[in-house]
Amino acid sequence: MLVEQARTLSRSGMKKHLRVLPMYAGLPASEQMKVFERISHGVRKVVVATNIAETSITINGMSFVIDCGFVKLRAYDPKRAIESLVVVPISQASANQRAGRSGRNRSGQCYRLYTEEDFHKLSPSTVPEMQRSNLSPVILQLKALGIDNVLRFHFLSPPPAQSMVQALELLYALGGLDKHCRLTDPLGVRMAEFPLNPMFAKMLLESGNFGCSAEILSIAAMMQIQKVLVIPPNQKSQAAREHRKFAVQEGDHLTMLNLFEAFIKFNKSSHWCQQHFLNYKGLMRAVTVREQLKKLLGKFKVPKNSSEGDPDPILRCIVSGFFGNAAKLHSSGVYRTVRDGHELHIHPTSVLYAEKPPNWVIFSEVVQTSKYYMRDVTAVESAWLLELAPHFYQQGTHLSRTSKRAKMDML
Repeated sequence: MLVEQARTLSRSGMKKHLRVLPMYAGLPASEQMKVFERISHGVRKVVVATNIAETSITINGMSFVIDCGFVKLRAYDPKRAIESLVVVPISQASANQRAGRSGRNRSGQCYRLYTEEDFHKLSPSTVPEMQRSNLSPVILQLKALGIDNVLRFHFLSPPPAQSMVQALELLYALGGLDKHCRLTDPLGVRMAEFPLNPMFAKMLLESGNFGCSAEILSIAAMMQIQKVLVIPPNQKSQAAREHRKFAVQEGDHLTMLNLFEAFIKFNKSSHWCQQHFLNYKGLMRAVTVREQLKKLLGKFKVPKNSSEGDPDPILRCIVSGFFGNAAKLHSSGVYRTVRDGHELHIHPTSVLYAEKPPNWVIFSEVVQTSKYYMRDVTAVESAWLLELAPHFYQQGTHLSRTSKRAKMDML
């Protein structure tokens, strides 16, 4: 909208030009650097930014800040066992921090798009991350440090009890804890050494047994990178056409594997990335992450093997780690989580979004905007969930299905 307005103003003979630039963490480095470039006197720079501009960077010469009063925070819902990105009102501390951005080099002003009355209703400070996170990685680390009674541990910001219980349940389901809540040896001890979500750690440690450790390493590395696909606003259709070359019907995990393997095949070329609208720095970061994870697998003597193009072992291995994030296509056309029946939708950026929806899927995370969207979605067989996680899922009888349906209707 700002770019369109800038064009209209320049056509109507306005002497000052607007230079409108985006700024967010996933933006390619070359695009990010444009924000810091000096501009001539006849140009006004307008930066549209996420909360990266609140604390992480300082842009010289900024005189005005427009604060919308909202922020996207990562939050964990222990009832749904879903981690999601949620748009919430900012805190007073964040509002003051944003206002401070306007007067770094010279006096400035902050325009808040909310009333003073609303400002006083905001919480004084942002909810600590400890109280809105999935605690399974934290508990795994505490157990590895020899702190057995995690429920009595003195956290600086005590997390909700329900989050603690849910994290212990997940770690038990993954095989990281035994029935006495002690770290299992070797699986739990090894999972604690990975600097990743325990689901990824379990998937990597199981990859040798499925005969696909090479592919799973690449997938795990790619899943740690934000914004691998670059979509310039003026070349959307070209970018979509190039990205479709890597897409496969199984879903996003194997699409990312294809993308990574093609990058390696073309000698990690930055020119090739430009041609295919891919984030070169992001892919190079994935190469580094993969090497680090490969060393860990070598340390734990996980067999080095490849499925040689067969997707089934890879998909089964992903299920062995992410069985807790499964959803089934409902007759109404939406997905519902298998355990609790919460409504989910496939994210528009997924390769499965425009395809015929598969009956069963697993996902890496959920993003909440107008709806709950699943990110990094892959189609799976329901039989794999029963086979690889029998302790987590059971074959339902007609009676249990009926009672569950009745419960859903009541909701």
